[in-house]
Amino acid sequence: MDTMTTGQPQLLQGNEAVVEGALAAGCRFFAGYPITPATEISEAMSWRLPAVDGTFIQMEDEIASLGAVIGASLAGVKAMTATSGPGFSLMQENLGFACVAEVPCVIVNVMRGGPSTGLPTHVSQGDVQQARWGTHGDHPIIVLAAATTRDCFDLTVKAFNLSEKYRTPVILLLDEVVAHTREKVVLPRPPEVEVEDRPRPPMPPEWYVPYADTASGVPPMGIFGDGYRYHVTGLIHDVHGFPTERPDEIAPFMNRLFRKITQHFADIQMVAEELTADAELLVIAYGSVARAARRAVLEARERGLKAGLLKLVTLWPFPRRLIEPHLRQVRAVLVPELNMGQMAREVKRVNQGMARVETLNRIDGELIKPEEIVARLLKM
Repeated sequence: MDTMTTGQPQLLQGNEAVVEGALAAGCRFFAGYPITPATEISEAMSWRLPAVDGTFIQMEDEIASLGAVIGASLAGVKAMTATSGPGFSLMQENLGFACVAEVPCVIVNVMRGGPSTGLPTHVSQGDVQQARWGTHGDHPIIVLAAATTRDCFDLTVKAFNLSEKYRTPVILLLDEVVAHTREKVVLPRPPEVEVEDRPRPPMPPEWYVPYADTASGVPPMGIFGDGYRYHVTGLIHDVHGFPTERPDEIAPFMNRLFRKITQHFADIQMVAEELTADAELLVIAYGSVARAARRAVLEARERGLKAGLLKLVTLWPFPRRLIEPHLRQVRAVLVPELNMGQMAREVKRVNQGMARVETLNRIDGELIKPEEIVARLLKM
């Protein structure tokens, strides 16, 4: 029985919820290479996809995996891959290709300790800046971060929807603890899941201009199998997809790549607030640390501190417009992270002296505990 149709409580780990979210969003192609701590996604996809007439391929490496995903997407199939730090590093060249060719796809990166082989079985949030800047060139990117098993389902669906809607790769970050934590969840039935599909050409193939500008900045995407054949390249290209070195074609193309994201911040940027209305101390966190932070904020309230939590759901583009009002309201901010302060840098960048910003960091493969956050809030 398809777990999506039961409507009953299930005990799922985060990686399994990602698979269910992908299938609910319409994903029918997965190419990947096993790697800890993301392997369960590949394993589940290998038997779940054939059951819904989808395709699973284990590739020879992560470079080829994302290449196959790009090819499947160009052929009209919603496609995904999943990996961890070392494999994510290998995917960067093809990630840039997907950005410039405007190919929708979803990449799940289950973060583990690094650099290099690092700590394969331990938790980390060390890939946050890599997710934004890992591939070369000046380009926008959408990056989401899950904190709970239900998040893993919902944000996988959201990642596909954003990818299709804006013709762009979307990265979903989990960390090892989120990926492997089992929780009781009740998944929505298929009619309850909002699913977006890529914009399709309203004109016949002979009139189709593959990279034409539109009001939304997103050109409709023709499918090769439907007769919409066009040139796809990693080079900067004109509206017909052919390489160009003309400044009057390069600048409009690059500006449109950014505009299709920047003019839709209200749809893309997401945070979750808890006890922020009267907060004097604010914790900004994401991933598994946000769960520890939630417990810490509740305990701090019991001790008389007016603490609140701002959970980052969208990491990139950085949700500055949603954070700044809180920075004006509180007197101090704590940013706990499982790295040396990668998102704290962004908070400090937009803070501009509005509040005192402190960090709490762990890089030893262990979780930040709620009592550590409470102890720091008491000192603040």
